[in-house]
Amino acid sequence: MKSIELTRMRSGEHGRIIKIAGGFGIIKKLEALGIRPGVEIEKISAQIMKGPVIVKLGNTQLALGFGMARRVIVQPFVEKAKP
Repeated sequence: MKSIELTRMRSGEHGRIIKIAGGFGIIKKLEALGIRPGVEIEKISAQIMKGPVIVKLGNTQLALGFGMARRVIVQPFVEKAKP
């Protein structure tokens, strides 16, 4: 599966952060929140009309603005088919 913006993931979907698409400032701000390449992330929910995106990293939930969430590039995990 190809990598996508965090904003394009469905609620409840899990993935691994591949990269942060942005300049030094946005990268440092997201890294301070624990959002960095290699980290597993779960999208909890998103608000309509480009509102905040709520994610879970380990035991921590964070709300990211839509613009910031668009810069997080994620490789969604492929769900295994249930027998």
